[in-house]
Amino acid sequence: METTSGTAEPVPGELASVAHALSLPAESYGNDPDIEMAWAMKAMQHAEVYYKLISSVDPQFLKLTKVDDQIYSEFRENFEKLRIDVLDPEELKSESAKEKWRPFCLKFDGIVEDFNYGTLLRLDCSQGYTEENTIFAPRIQFLAIEIARNREGYNKAVYTSVHDKEEEKEEGNHGREKGTDSGRAEEKG
Repeated sequence: METTSGTAEPVPGELASVAHALSLPAESYGNDPDIEMAWAMKAMQHAEVYYKLISSVDPQFLKLTKVDDQIYSEFRENFEKLRIDVLDPEELKSESAKEKWRPFCLKFDGIVEDFNYGTLLRLDCSQGYTEENTIFAPRIQFLAIEIARNREGYNKAVYTSVHDKEEEKEEGNHGREKGTDSGRAEEKG
């Protein structure tokens, strides 16, 4: 893989090539490790952007698609008892779960762009994207669960946690500044 000036970033021609490759049907490839790596990198970038978003904006007010209302109502109609704060992978990946999820997902073919695109989904919504807390899921499954988590207040834990840490850091900095000023005053006196 050619890179620019010793960095790990691909050159523009390579980006166009990867973008073109990712737009072709999956049947064109088999198990090409370069394509799998490109998909994984894109999924990870998506996860990082999404986590930053729910960390910086109150998730209750986020709109992820133009059809959030439809996704949410269909999701809760089909999966009204699904626990979304901490997901059980069996309720997403088992054969019986796949049979229930498949018709739901297919409803959004042509409505949600790249509805079947692979994304990373956190199992425990109070935690970040770690190897132990992440599974691979179709985009519409990610959207349905994350829209529900946002609307039902579960993702607020991430937003609150980040903002609490920032406040503690600010308070710590202000305390050090005051301590430094009072120390100087004592030296003078």
